[in-house]
Amino acid sequence: MSADGLLCYCRAGFEPELAAELSERAALAGFPGYARTERNSGLVQFVIDAGDELTKALPFAQMIFARQKLRLLADLEGLDPKDRIAPMYDALAGRGRYGELWVEHPDSDEAKPLAGLARSFGNALRPALRKRGLLTEKDDPRFPRLHVCFVAGDHALLASSDQKDSSPWPLGVPRLRQLSEAPSRSALKLEEALLTLLTEAEREKLVVPGMKAVDLGAAPGGWSWVLARQHVRVTAIDNGPLAESALATGLVEHIRADGFRWQPPKPVDWLVCDMVESPRKVAGRIAEWFANRWCKRAIFNLKLPMKKRWEETNICLDMLAAQAGRELDLRARQLYHDREEITVFASCLK
Repeated sequence: MSADGLLCYCRAGFEPELAAELSERAALAGFPGYARTERNSGLVQFVIDAGDELTKALPFAQMIFARQKLRLLADLEGLDPKDRIAPMYDALAGRGRYGELWVEHPDSDEAKPLAGLARSFGNALRPALRKRGLLTEKDDPRFPRLHVCFVAGDHALLASSDQKDSSPWPLGVPRLRQLSEAPSRSALKLEEALLTLLTEAEREKLVVPGMKAVDLGAAPGGWSWVLARQHVRVTAIDNGPLAESALATGLVEHIRADGFRWQPPKPVDWLVCDMVESPRKVAGRIAEWFANRWCKRAIFNLKLPMKKRWEETNICLDMLAAQAGRELDLRARQLYHDREEITVFASCLK
């Protein structure tokens, strides 16, 4: 059946947070609707009769708990396993052409057995759509991307995405490989943050060899190691020890000190922080760095409580903006490599 609104993917278990975010942002933009989801499903539908207008009002870059933002087209239940394609033809009739096809399943334990179906169905659907003129012969970013999301063998959601206003990775998950020399798994968080929160042009401009950074709560050195691999000089602040692989870069200086007390002798280009502390305490410390002009930009994690996580996110980001003493460009996202946390990028606008 035809459907209207948005379809967003998220980390399984964070559906209430994404639903709250969509509901609040949509209401503030003047689009009242309602969120529909199930706990641990890995997705949220936001139902509204003005899906085209709503997707323009909610840019993907501003969303926090969504890994992917799609324009919902159809909700197809009761699909016949012998012919799942015909109902999709009907649902797509009159909607134009698409430049790429992704057949997916939610990133949840319940949906993982659907991976094989998604692969095989994509191989069958792709040539069928091209034969009908619904899909370009080669991937073409000038056209919308078509998404088929299987939530069960007989249940699929059809959606589309603007390739300039969505994640460039299936399910919104960049496939990063942890190198054996990485001091910790947390290195992947910073790698993903740089890919996700900054554009390619910004990465080239803002992460430059010879820059100086401070890593608060650095041990065992995963984030320092990532920056050193970009030829950034890092002062790693932590009373605990750093991994030898971080120190071996030759670009990391370890100072044994408390990350909430230490002050830099001179301003630096970057501040990064992945300390396991209350989110408001971390937000306050980052604000202090900006207020004192100790850094130009920062990437940091906020460890969220078990309840009222969307409310806590808003409180922390509002507190940072109010206490920084400078106008900031703030971007936040719950990354694939995050767990009970979000990652924030903050940069001075002036």
